[in-house]
Amino acid sequence: MSKKAESRRDFIRKTVTGAAALSFGGILPGFSASSYNRILGANERIKIASMGVNSRGLALANNFAALKDCEIYNICDVDSRAAQVCIDSVRKIQGTSPTAVPDFRKALEDKDVDALVVAAPDHWHAPAALLASAAGKHVYLEKPCSHNPHEGELLMAAALKYKNVIQMGNQRRSWPNVAKGIAELHAGVIGRSYMAKTWYTNNRPSIGVGKNVPVPAWLNYDLWQGPAPRMAYKDNLIHYNWHWFWHWGTGEALNNGTHMVDLARWGLGVDYPTQVSSNGGRYRYQDDWETPDTQVINMEFGNNSMITWEGRSCNPQAIEGASVGVMFYGENGSMLITGGNAYTIFDLKNKIVKEVKATSVVNTSSLTSPSQALDAYHLQNFLDGIKDGKPLNADIVSGHKSTLLVQLGNIAQRTGRALDIDPSNGRIRNDKQAMKLWKREYEKGWEPKV
Repeated sequence: MSKKAESRRDFIRKTVTGAAALSFGGILPGFSASSYNRILGANERIKIASMGVNSRGLALANNFAALKDCEIYNICDVDSRAAQVCIDSVRKIQGTSPTAVPDFRKALEDKDVDALVVAAPDHWHAPAALLASAAGKHVYLEKPCSHNPHEGELLMAAALKYKNVIQMGNQRRSWPNVAKGIAELHAGVIGRSYMAKTWYTNNRPSIGVGKNVPVPAWLNYDLWQGPAPRMAYKDNLIHYNWHWFWHWGTGEALNNGTHMVDLARWGLGVDYPTQVSSNGGRYRYQDDWETPDTQVINMEFGNNSMITWEGRSCNPQAIEGASVGVMFYGENGSMLITGGNAYTIFDLKNKIVKEVKATSVVNTSSLTSPSQALDAYHLQNFLDGIKDGKPLNADIVSGHKSTLLVQLGNIAQRTGRALDIDPSNGRIRNDKQAMKLWKREYEKGWEPKV
């Protein structure tokens, strides 16, 4: 590496001391957007290591590669097949070939790497982000930001300590018409909004009963498990069904519920709840699936408002004509935001008074890239946060608050009772059994820390 390149990398790492303020609404003294521009220059590109590229991660790598401000530099995946597919795809987009670095920790040791994109399974999200932060890297972190509430608290502490940019993948926060609709909501277009109903529906098949089989040659299963205590490999686990096991996943509530609950929290202008309850279960099939396939979570807040989330993984009947969405109810009407970059306002007679239509199609059933063009706004916001010090649309504090809401719903579901919550910090009150689910057990030597 040249002295010029080394100097640039060192300077980027040093200037992340200004980035922590991005997550809390400002720039630290001595730093400004113009100073970032002078440092990096118009033609400098942020070099990214992308972790987890089989599905959603492949779409993210391709989307980042298409942006002029960055370069996909390393591909990090425990599946050698997925890594090669991503390398070939990215090469066609950006014109240069990223290097395969199966263990992302090796990529974090590279001074040329500026940021880590984390799209590995949920149990890896926070631990990987924490390791990247400690290594002086910025982080784009897919939702949910954490596997459990304890990890979310660690992420917020890391942003303060390491002063790096951490953007969560709540991409709808950057979609122009969605943001416009939320702004109208805050301006009182339907009066005071006091309830938000959110939902997600699908028709997922049974995952069956897995068999213990040898680990495939293309998979580093030990690294895939990483911080999770070791479990035998089964043939119905990888690559997607891990979502439905508590050991690695977080269920539909965090898989898809996080997006709409985040919009609901944003629209109502609330932070931590006062009470959370949940009902549901694995109703459709009898198989290895552990998390609910049918679930209703209720979240109450201290300002006389509430959020509900309905998840149906195995029955696709739409709500309000959409498979995914949020409906805000207010004093003078309602506002509907479905899965696209659009919104509709109704009066109290259910008459449409305003309709802002999407300019592009969003395939909400896609598991990989339902909205590539729109998501590019969110990815660019992350890059602008690094280069120019611009405020993040989904910083880690905001991301943790929204993730925590559905995590609390899952804890209420697993304990079988409503939870009383401290609205100052989101912690569960007077329930030792529920607080045992605030964090998880880790494989020895893999415990995340700040």
